Amino acid sequence: MASSKAVPGEPHPRANGIPKIDPDYTCFKIKLAKSKIHRWGIYAQEFIPAGRKVIEYTGERINRRETKRRSEASDLIYLFTLDSYWTLDGSVGGSGAQYINHSCDPNLVTRIIKGHIIYMAMRDIRPGEELTVDYRFDKKVERVECLCGTAKCRGTINLID
Repeated sequence: MASSKAVPGEPHPRANGIPKIDPDYTCFKIKLAKSKIHRWGIYAQEFIPAGRKVIEYTGERINRRETKRRSEASDLIYLFTLDSYWTLDGSVGGSGAQYINHSCDPNLVTRIIKGHIIYMAMRDIRPGEELTVDYRFDKKVERVECLCGTAKCRGTINLID
């Protein structure tokens, strides 16, 4: 039987072209399904209390030069800046957290702890609710339209003044 573990340098395992969640990095029952916000989304399958770790964002660790190359090579990217030098590419060895969509009124917050990107519940999350995080793209980079549809939507994924 083939391992379901991601191998560095190879895309995350998929079943019939459908992305997967690696249960080794999740703390609650969650599932991947089509999203009203964008393509795929992650949904709670059980109650998640406020303040709890939900999932770790994993991927191949790449430097600034490789980050630039990959961001220019594709329209659909899963790059998460870890610090001023390192980025994680969730499309290579990702935990599934790369499918968490942006919202201007999110239920998750990002914490970087000892080189790990952790998504924590900002508030209680009900079963069936889509997990979302504010991507907080820099206002200096190209503006990206927001599709979250919340009452607090600022119209862009980028931070604004």
